[in-house]
Amino acid sequence: MQTLAVDIASTFIDDAAALVTGLARAVLKFVMAPIDRIANACDTAGVLAERRATFRMWRANRSRTRREGRRFSLLGRLSPFRHLVHLT
Repeated sequence: MQTLAVDIASTFIDDAAALVTGLARAVLKFVMAPIDRIANACDTAGVLAERRATFRMWRANRSRTRREGRRFSLLGRLSPFRHLVHLT
């Protein structure tokens, strides 16, 4: 009986974290949309497309690492600078 209560609580916490993450992404996308449009208009050398491709490759590698058992913190997922990690 106790494991059922723990499972329900952990499911609720996981769902709440996913909801907060999704809302934060939606708000961030809405706020950053004008800046992205200006950046895309000013990108004459195609640097942004190259960075996006590099980021997708980096994210695929990160998801492979996550499947191996590593987890990232909630703070890391909500950080506004998480998309700049591939630049370091």
